[in-house]
Amino acid sequence: MRALATATLLVLTGVAIASTAWSQRNLDFRVHQYHHGDITIPRAQADEPLAERLSTAKAASYLDAGAKAWIEEEGCVSCHTTGWYGILRPQLSGALGKPDSSFRDFLKTVLKQTFAEDRRKTSRGTGPAQLVYLTAALASWDAHVTKQLSPETEQALDLMFSLQRENGSWFSVETWPPFESDAYQLATVAAMAAGMAPGWIDKQKADGLAPVSRMKEYLRGAHPPHSYARVALLWAARYVPGLLDDEEKKAIVELILAKQRPDGGWSIRSFAEPEQWGVGNRAERLRAETDYENPPSDGHQTGLAIVVLSAAGVPSSDPAIERGVQWLQSNQRESGRWWTKSLNTDKFNFISYTGTLYPLTALTLTDSR
Repeated sequence: MRALATATLLVLTGVAIASTAWSQRNLDFRVHQYHHGDITIPRAQADEPLAERLSTAKAASYLDAGAKAWIEEEGCVSCHTTGWYGILRPQLSGALGKPDSSFRDFLKTVLKQTFAEDRRKTSRGTGPAQLVYLTAALASWDAHVTKQLSPETEQALDLMFSLQRENGSWFSVETWPPFESDAYQLATVAAMAAGMAPGWIDKQKADGLAPVSRMKEYLRGAHPPHSYARVALLWAARYVPGLLDDEEKKAIVELILAKQRPDGGWSIRSFAEPEQWGVGNRAERLRAETDYENPPSDGHQTGLAIVVLSAAGVPSSDPAIERGVQWLQSNQRESGRWWTKSLNTDKFNFISYTGTLYPLTALTLTDSR
């Protein structure tokens, strides 16, 4: 009886310790956006003062530190932080220098862990999303750092396509917009992964390109759930030949240009109705926002619009891009970030990470740093 009581006490103590640890982490997230060891990044706030002058160095420092803290604290390839960092940071090597090789080591470690998992686990929940972003990050490193296809990227692509569903898509949890909002969004990132990997699509031609063809057929045949997905489709078309024809590309370019706001920026909230994000579980929250009828420009969508327009061949001298760049140059905050309000919660505002990564990429592509 005493042994049972002792065992029960130990279990309860363990639960209490775990609960205390979780409470501390929750408290950290309420105070910090990223926090680990010496890295302490305060939460993104709408009322953070504007920077006196543009500093791409501050933006880059924030992105590097945020990715490092997330790796150390969470150890995963997340859509909102390490995923897009892995895709875009190698593309900025010419302007910022090559990313730290430890990041690729991290990607290799996660890939090894993913191979060791039960495939049923990898194919459910956030497993497919993590694998797709992991693969895209490895492919981007190959394309922009080493300039050659690596065995790890080939392994990741093979595993990614092994989880492809019959309709050409991948499972998505469809709950956390914009990145974990629907299967269509995830398939556009998978297309980027396949298209970025140096020579990989050409190597598949002997096999008839069946998985790639299914992916392209899905993206072309399935109706994009909202305008944001159409923007993602245009971006993916930059890497996958034949995904869109010239008229289809032109139509999406015109869509983006039509949604530019009077101040020169773009707002993510104008690219989907509240009910269109995921399964509509954010609709009530989004419709209750005080600026719902006239949402402000934000860093995420402004940077994304310029990046995708540039990828589609719109020149930097285009008036719309020039106005968008001017908005970015005038709206950086003191921390180096650009503000974007989360579509999900008021706690973390992790979207301000891509809300900074996209602007930095846009300014680099247009040589406006």
